Amino acid sequence: VQLQASGGGLVQTGGSLRLSCAASGRTFSSYIMGWFRQAPGKEREFVAAINWSGGRTKYADSVKGRFTVSGDNAKNTVYLQMNSLKPEDTAVYYCAATRTPWLSQYARTYDYWGQGTQVTVSS
Repeated sequence: VQLQASGGGLVQTGGSLRLSCAASGRTFSSYIMGWFRQAPGKEREFVAAINWSGGRTKYADSVKGRFTVSGDNAKNTVYLQMNSLKPEDTAVYYCAATRTPWLSQYARTYDYWGQGTQVTVSS
């Protein structure tokens, strides 16, 4: 089972980026997919989660209205569209998958993790 995150980069304040997370090794349609981020010196924090089969989503308060999580079952890929980026969004972003049957915001409940992609927002 592999999760491959990509799409990070350097962007100015107010800019946008779209992260992708390609899943392989099994069918993830029954999984919850999550995005987390970790800034230097800080704990990993929840960003967003999606239930592929039902299309339900959940967001951290800090990103509501700016970030959108979506999934493409045919491509086994989850996306995180990030708009109106702020310097405090700077972090390594990770995608993860869990068999927990709810939109978990707790990293410890996720079974599989991608390698992370760096997002840097300049002021």
